[in-house]
Amino acid sequence: MKTFVIIAASGVGKRMNLEGGLSKQMLLIGGHPVIRHTLKAFEEALSVESVYVATKADNIAQLEELVAGQGFRKVRAIIEGGKERQDSIGNCMELIGKEIARTGSMPDAILVHDGARPFIQPGEIDDIARLSAQYGACVPATRPKDTIKFIGSEPGIFGETLDRGRLLQVQTPQGFAPEKLIEAHRMAQRDDYYATDDAALVERYFPDQGIRVYETGYHNIKITTPEDVFIGEAILESLKSRKEERN
Repeated sequence: MKTFVIIAASGVGKRMNLEGGLSKQMLLIGGHPVIRHTLKAFEEALSVESVYVATKADNIAQLEELVAGQGFRKVRAIIEGGKERQDSIGNCMELIGKEIARTGSMPDAILVHDGARPFIQPGEIDDIARLSAQYGACVPATRPKDTIKFIGSEPGIFGETLDRGRLLQVQTPQGFAPEKLIEAHRMAQRDDYYATDDAALVERYFPDQGIRVYETGYHNIKITTPEDVFIGEAILESLKSRKEERN
């Protein structure tokens, strides 16, 4: 398989209360930046050929140094992100479009991942890429542990309780057939339409495209709040222990 990957790594971590505009992707977990763990997983995934990273302009030089120092050979470009996450992904999509035009070769799938999800595993990446190519779209998700309720029309009062058995918490990397993801972003830009994730764009512009569910474990968290750093340390140790047991 030939898979292209876009990593959105422009988040400034507002909920992390970081000083000086520090990027949450550069926070240390297990002695390494969050983004290093993320990039390492895609470097080791057998299906991945090329990785494109969108980040803050201030982080580009630092990320380029990290990539060179770690010997990550699959990273093709580190570019400045846009105002919104979708704009950042769109910037990478333009590069991918140019690469496809230059080579005349279309990848089997394009995956879009949050840079602040450092614990996705190479085998999971390969599974999602394969299912994306096979079915046209595949999104990882987990079942919620808590009961979910609507907010009612009256302030401070709960509304309907949702059936937890029919709910999933969506994660990344989200994978798609290249033509549909490229076209969905093109049409969203034309319409000035923004969605919360790429799956929502594909759902809007290709309503007949079913999106395959890939259930992951609860390790694939997004580093969002200060507590997540401590949870991340525990997840990293757990993943290391499992790997040692398998070996």
